[in-house]
Amino acid sequence: MTIATTPKPPYVAVIFTNILNLDDTDGYAQTADEMVALAAKQDGYLGIESVRDEAGIGITVSYWRDEAAVLAWKQVGAHLAAQSAGQQRWYKAYSTRIATVSRDYSM
Repeated sequence: MTIATTPKPPYVAVIFTNILNLDDTDGYAQTADEMVALAAKQDGYLGIESVRDEAGIGITVSYWRDEAAVLAWKQVGAHLAAQSAGQQRWYKAYSTRIATVSRDYSM
């Protein structure tokens, strides 16, 4: 994992926390990789950070210029299809939170 390089705030963070259904992961990794690549092509995309443990618990944070960019990404057809597959097959549970970053600092 790498730490995303983001601009000076404000910008928007989409925090996606999920529990993977380890009984049905067929196609999941490929779709996740495709979504990362597709998101990177969207207007307003700033970066992504993602981790998953052995128990299937994952947290992905994507960063966007503003809420309009987040809403546009949510409506991309391939992303909608991936969301549907996640809801029906890949996730036991998930939560999405949208936050405005007002301050950041790093080492």
